Amino acid sequence: MKKKSKKKKHDGHINESWLLPYSDLMTLLLALFIVLFASSSIDEAKFNKMSQVFNEIFNGGFGFMQNSSVIDNPTSIMDGIDSRQAAYLKDQEQLRKIQKDIENFIAVNELEDTFSTKMTDEGLLLTIRDSILFDSGKADIKPENIPIAQELANLLNFDPPRYIVVTGHTDNVPQNTPEFRSNWELSVMRAVNFLKLLIDSNPSLDPKYFSAKGYGEYNPIASNDTAEGRAKNRRVEVLIQQLVDESAETTSDTSNNSAQ
Repeated sequence: MKKKSKKKKHDGHINESWLLPYSDLMTLLLALFIVLFASSSIDEAKFNKMSQVFNEIFNGGFGFMQNSSVIDNPTSIMDGIDSRQAAYLKDQEQLRKIQKDIENFIAVNELEDTFSTKMTDEGLLLTIRDSILFDSGKADIKPENIPIAQELANLLNFDPPRYIVVTGHTDNVPQNTPEFRSNWELSVMRAVNFLKLLIDSNPSLDPKYFSAKGYGEYNPIASNDTAEGRAKNRRVEVLIQQLVDESAETTSDTSNNSAQ
């Protein structure tokens, strides 16, 4: 006698385990589309920000099937980054190149103990210990170090031009001489004399982009309680200003007024 085949029971439950690998596949495809889009034209902002977009896709959202806000419109995200920050990123890259050139100048002339550079929110800052430029209580640049300043002037010719602010600083030892009645006067004259030497050393420099100011003893970077700290505070700073700030607004039109 033939056995009757048993009918398989259907419990009515559909296996949805395929949804997870499917969502992962769609996320990877989205990442691929972003790479292809960013590679379609060479744009510095796209490549600098791509890692941020990937982090948001893989770590910041809830997955494709859960309607993560990260992937609502990835193209508009990349376009927004381009329009807001491309100019700023390009300007920062140019400032880093200028910094490298100045650091090469420092290394060649063995000035590491008296010259230093750093990037700031306003631009590239070159700090010079006053000991290489001035005698104590004086504002005239030492004759033996004038060639150093003249060589530095050749590195300050930019296209497009950048506003440059020369600032003098002193320690808190009081000044009361026939020439200088205060540290303010001493710091300002040191900045002015150094600025004039830079301008006179390179006819290509446009004086309208240069300004000078002095803080006296009131903007220290070290304690004035020690001889070492006072030596650090006696300095001249050369600020090479950025052309575009982080909000992607051009700074050149207003820098000259704010630097006076």
